[in-house]
Formats: sequence, structure tokens, C-alpha cells
Amino acid sequence: MNIMQLRKKITTPVFTHDQLEQLLSATINNVNAKISYMVKKGELIRLKKGIYTFGQDYQKEHADIISVANILYAPSYVSYEYALAHYGLIPERVYEITSATLRGKKVFETDLGRFSYKPVPLQAYAMGVDWIYDSNNGGKLIATPEKALCDKIRSDRGIGRLSQEKLAAYLEYDLRIEWNALIDLDTELISTIAEAYKSSNLQNISKLIAKRKKSA
Repeated sequence: MNIMQLRKKITTPVFTHDQLEQLLSATINNVNAKISYMVKKGELIRLKKGIYTFGQDYQKEHADIISVANILYAPSYVSYEYALAHYGLIPERVYEITSATLRGKKVFETDLGRFSYKPVPLQAYAMGVDWIYDSNNGGKLIATPEKALCDKIRSDRGIGRLSQEKLAAYLEYDLRIEWNALIDLDTELISTIAEAYKSSNLQNISKLIAKRKKSA
């Protein structure tokens, strides 16, 4: 089976070694050697051991970065700066795909980009995470804007415990988030996440946004 035949059989942008083996084993004796050869030729890209995507010349469409991030290191969901940029809450373009996980810290340098993972506690993990489905990539997990903001603030341990005034300056000048975007956020969800994180900063963020909503 050649790369074009394989491309017709595999419909998802990212796939596993087991999927390749199942398709190739019917006609090829040494599947691992064949896969290594296809990687060397650039027909396949190995994202990590056991996870692949098609080479650039053989992609029907670009791999969905959020789906790739979920698959590379599971369980995880995309969050932090990448999710904030995805929702337009921060102005900068983010090149590193940042995720939260129940596992330890991890970084993958791939042909598709740099994927990094930070641990979050179990009690806060599932709150404020959206499951999005599309026919090409299946389901994928990304933080809501509220959860992405909470994850980012909670991960910045160096800021210490801040007053509402200092948090407002942090949001505006450090994260460069516009207030007109923040007032659309669900303050009750932020408060619930704050309880799970046991974070006074996040509780103050919820109160701060609630005040801005009233005055808007």
C-alpha cells in the first residue's frame, strides 16, 4: 500500500501507529520498517512515538491544532495563552500551544509547533471545559474563556496575592486584556473555578468583573 492509497483510507488529520499497522499489515510484512521509510521520505510526520500526521504534500487539510494537542498528551485540554488568543482576549498571536493536564509537565517540539502542558488539580480540571465536535477531527477539548483566564492567572505564581486594584492593572498591562471583552465573561463560573483552585485572586477577578458589568 502506497501513501496515496493510505491517504484514502485514513480520514483524520492525526492518527496512531495501530491504525497504520491495521491498514499496512495486510500487504506488508515489516510494518515498522515501512512506517520508518515513509517518515524518512516525508510522506508521514511522526509527532511523537505512536502518533502521526501526513506530510505536507499529502494533507487534504491542515491538522487541527487543538485536536493534535489533545491527542499528544492525554488527558488534557487546550488553555492558557493559546485559548485566550483563540477567543481574542489577548492581542498577541500565540505560537506555542498550551494545555492543562492531570499529568506532569511536558513539552513536545514537532513539525506542527511546540506543545506544552501544565498540571492542574483534579478538583478544578473538568470545570469550564468545552467539548467541540466536527466531522473531520471528532471531539476536541478547549477551556472556556473563563477557564483559560483562571488557568493563566493561577499558573502565574510569581504575582502573589493581589488586591482588586492590582489585579485590574495586571489584566490590563501584563495580559493586555480589554475590559469590554471581560465583561462578557460568566462571573459565577469564575467564582466556582476559584473555589476549586482555592484562589483568592480568582475570587477577586470574579468580583472585579461583576463590578465592571454594573458600571458598563
